Amino acid sequence: MVVLRKLPGMPGWPAALGLRLPQKFLFLLFLSGLLTLCFGALFLLPDSSRFKRLFLPRRATASASSSSSASSSSASSSSTRDTDLPRSPPAAAEPRHASPAAPRRLREKLRTAARMAGPPARTAPGSRQQVQGGESRAQPASAATPARETRAPFRFDYERFRRSLRHPVRGGRSGEDPETRARRMKIKEMMKFAWDNYKQYALGKNELRPLTKNGHIGNMFGGLRGATVIDALDTLYIMELEEEFQEAKQWVEKSFDLNVNGEASLFEVNIRYIGGLLATYYLTGEEVFKSKALELGEKLLPAFNTPTGIPRGVINLGSGMSWSWGWASAGSSILAEFGTLHLEFLHLSELSGNPVFAEKVRNIRRVLSRVEKPQGLYPNFLSPVTGSWVQHHVSIGGLGDSFYEYLIKSWLMSDKKDSEAKKMYDDALEAIEKHLVKKSAGGLTYIAEWRGGILDHKMGHLACFSGGMIALGAQHSAGDRRQRHMELAAEITSTCHESYTRSDTKLGPEAFRFDAGSEATATRLSERYYILRPEVVESYMYLWRLTHQPKYRHWGWEVVQALEKHCRVEAGFSGIRDVYTTTPTHDNMQQSFFLAETLKYLYLLFCEDDVLSLEDWVFNTEAHPLPINHTDLRAAGQP
Repeated sequence: MVVLRKLPGMPGWPAALGLRLPQKFLFLLFLSGLLTLCFGALFLLPDSSRFKRLFLPRRATASASSSSSASSSSASSSSTRDTDLPRSPPAAAEPRHASPAAPRRLREKLRTAARMAGPPARTAPGSRQQVQGGESRAQPASAATPARETRAPFRFDYERFRRSLRHPVRGGRSGEDPETRARRMKIKEMMKFAWDNYKQYALGKNELRPLTKNGHIGNMFGGLRGATVIDALDTLYIMELEEEFQEAKQWVEKSFDLNVNGEASLFEVNIRYIGGLLATYYLTGEEVFKSKALELGEKLLPAFNTPTGIPRGVINLGSGMSWSWGWASAGSSILAEFGTLHLEFLHLSELSGNPVFAEKVRNIRRVLSRVEKPQGLYPNFLSPVTGSWVQHHVSIGGLGDSFYEYLIKSWLMSDKKDSEAKKMYDDALEAIEKHLVKKSAGGLTYIAEWRGGILDHKMGHLACFSGGMIALGAQHSAGDRRQRHMELAAEITSTCHESYTRSDTKLGPEAFRFDAGSEATATRLSERYYILRPEVVESYMYLWRLTHQPKYRHWGWEVVQALEKHCRVEAGFSGIRDVYTTTPTHDNMQQSFFLAETLKYLYLLFCEDDVLSLEDWVFNTEAHPLPINHTDLRAAGQP
């Protein structure tokens, strides 16, 4: 080192101190470490630091802080073919190196550097920015970018959207018979009862425990609160429970905090929170719901930072780190989870003008189109690292269900323009018909599960949504195919009805089997419970609207009576542990989806068809209505 060299006529200054050789070595080692530490500290200084610019070129100092923006910009540029979306720079996300595949220490260093750089500066109106959640987030500016290159904030034309709807959101209410109205009013009273007890005993918690009269938080939502509030918003609005809706809205405005730090299910946060907020914005035009949805959507983006772009199932909403479920085979992602993002993420891009959300889910399609499908079927487990199937387990119930639902609904939501989704749905349904659809000895049609070529002759309650899905898709098929699919939908829905009527409570079990002489009944103790699930009444609602056969309303009313008799308790509604006893014990949980789905579908079953018309809306898998894209709804004059 230069500073330690001997000067002419002078001894080296360590020697002048009388240090021995080992001491000299330690002294030099200490001095080298000190200089290295000082130089390394330059990288942690803010970009604007004058001292930092003396030693490091500006390009190098900017690279660390803008890595996320560069990554997002590349995603934006790769989606130039998406001409239906405006070109706006995506919002900054976590540095792309801070993924679960990176070493833990490196991730922490990157986050520390990002924190020390401070929050982005606010920009003046008209400057280059990304507007999300009501805040302007400055983008890293290039020295070569002329000052005149500006872009006005994106604005969604809500009034034009409302004019594009073909029916009033709450319908016309004309010409209905008194019995139908009385039954609808009864379901409305059930909703009010469920909400009032939640508000009294558990407001702000995720769900109500009606027996103990307190709230439940759980560990699915990463520290987010108010799952029942968000899930109930659109149901309260549709049922014209105006005071209760205002109570829920006020909680969102004043108490709904997104600055949380916990482990969340990507799937559940998307379908419940983002779906509920998006739906309520489209129904009411209230900006608070849109801004919260967009802000929460940004927090989910780091989950897609995988080699394939297939997101992992669990994400920390504070740090952005993501990982797969511990029970998922070999760190795989779940078909029903990464396949149930498309509807919501397209609407996030629609409302924000930011194409990154749409590009993320379109990339999932590209991965699925490349991978080989065994027998044309989609297994439930896919590696987010290799993009290959991990197990050949196929189910139309849990782990697979809503993937198929979102294919046909993506096509419908695009106003029948998304031909890729329609083809994927048609091909998948053809394989399901060929390999999984079976008929029992007693003549009941069901959809079995497939495990590497071996059939498991059971059907879960979750799979009972498929009757409604197949009927919905059949409306847009031709000739014999339409007729065959409508018959299949009716048969599956009838089988699910049988699973209800064959129980003592007239409510269905979590799963039912067709083996060992058993048909449409649960044969295992672990499958005998009912947790207020909606899938059977969901199919009743679709079959009623598409056929107007009175039996579907009759079956729905049977469910209402069973819920009142066996699930209603003093302070709300509770699931039951055994549907095969007339004196069941309760599980002390009023699920948020009971208010979002079960009661909504029952209410719509007794409404006229123009209430949330299927010509204007598709329902996400949590029954939150999202509009069909009848027209380009960017504000006039925007690119």
